[in-house]
Amino acid sequence: MPCRGLLALCQYDTNKLVRIQSVRLGSLKWGLNGTVLLFICIMMLWNRSYQEFDLVVSSVTAKVKGVAQAHLPGVGDVVWDVVDYSGPSQEKNSFFVVTNVIVTKNQKQGKCPEVPLKGRLCQTDKDCERGAWDKQSHGIQTGSCVRFTLLKKTCEVSAWCPIETKTAPPRPALLAAAENFTVLIKNNIRFPAFNFIRRNILPEMNDAYLRSCQRGNDSLCPIFRLGDVVREAGERFSEMAVEGGVIGILIKWDCNLDRLMQRCLPRYSFRRLDEKESNKTLYPGLNFRYAKYNTVNGVEERTLYKVFGIRFDVMVFGQAGRFSFIQLIIYIGSTLSYYALTTLLLDWLIGTRCYSAEVGQNYSERKVEPVQDKQKCILCVSYVDENNVRLVKRSQKKSLQDVKPMSVQPRKEDTGHLRAVLCLLQPGVGVDRGAEPPLDRKADPKPKPHRPAWSGVTSPPAGGCPSLPGPSVSTC
Repeated sequence: MPCRGLLALCQYDTNKLVRIQSVRLGSLKWGLNGTVLLFICIMMLWNRSYQEFDLVVSSVTAKVKGVAQAHLPGVGDVVWDVVDYSGPSQEKNSFFVVTNVIVTKNQKQGKCPEVPLKGRLCQTDKDCERGAWDKQSHGIQTGSCVRFTLLKKTCEVSAWCPIETKTAPPRPALLAAAENFTVLIKNNIRFPAFNFIRRNILPEMNDAYLRSCQRGNDSLCPIFRLGDVVREAGERFSEMAVEGGVIGILIKWDCNLDRLMQRCLPRYSFRRLDEKESNKTLYPGLNFRYAKYNTVNGVEERTLYKVFGIRFDVMVFGQAGRFSFIQLIIYIGSTLSYYALTTLLLDWLIGTRCYSAEVGQNYSERKVEPVQDKQKCILCVSYVDENNVRLVKRSQKKSLQDVKPMSVQPRKEDTGHLRAVLCLLQPGVGVDRGAEPPLDRKADPKPKPHRPAWSGVTSPPAGGCPSLPGPSVSTC
């Protein structure tokens, strides 16, 4: 047995092939293989599957320029420069431009009637709780009910007075001229895996180029007019400027770093990010408040600004690819299975009525070889102290003594009946190996002597199975 196991390691198994001599099938096979090869090559070049890729690491800065003059109610004409309309702070990878404003001047710390919100009115001081406030309040209640107008009374609050009363933004927007402002976007990128650095202001761009370039004529120009950005996002600046919103500036880097086809240039696209449809009735646009403080006659005052505007978020994404022999081998190995489609299609074509029925039958008979299932081995078991022979099936879990016999036959010198029983139990097996000897067979002139019964071994019957020592076991 160990020798057989070692010999099995030195064997090689392969599939059986059937070769059909046919011009039609041969031409169809090579045509399908060529189509698969063409598809694989096109997809490899289109997706650059022969390259390894690295994601971009980016940083963005923006510089807005422009001047506008707006007439503010109660204030007059005011000139807004970059300090005014850019807001008090800048966020990472974004910039804000003020397009509309509500101004409340000369606020001081004091006591004044609260603005009636959602019908919150009072009749007496009992309706006002001292020290109470909520998220809609502008201050803390003093416990007094005072007159807000001739017909309305509200609770008095300690707050910055006078309280801001206007909530709806002016229409049209006061700073609609911001449409002509420009912004210079500087984007520095790096691909760490390839140690490749690039920025959107290309080496050939000089100061004269940046002063004169326009995005309408040059798609690589890094200076953008705000009105053009909003228009390319599918919006109207005059409408969006009233309540504000969020615009996304998308910069995509899709770089090919192979020497023969090196290309790494940015592509810009724009879209609105806030959901304007749902914002028509619930917290529309974008706004916030800030104040400018000063001191008059030793008393601190402030001017409150509620500004509406557009926030521009600059989002950078992309990848770079470079040729890799390992990626090429992986892609080739993963696409070799596509050639199996040719075999499946041809096998289906031969097996259907689209091809010759006679050829298909001949092909099926030669390719498919039926094999019968292996029959269980039947053993002949006899004991030296019994005159019977037991027919049992070989078992891997029980010993021969514990296996229930299929049948019990008397032991006779003539074992023809035993072979007949085995032939019935094992069709196709006993016919070949358990056949009766011919009648005209001559007797052996020198018959071998029988071994004594006490030795525990019986002589094998003619044409039958060998008997083994006690219990005797024979494979028939």
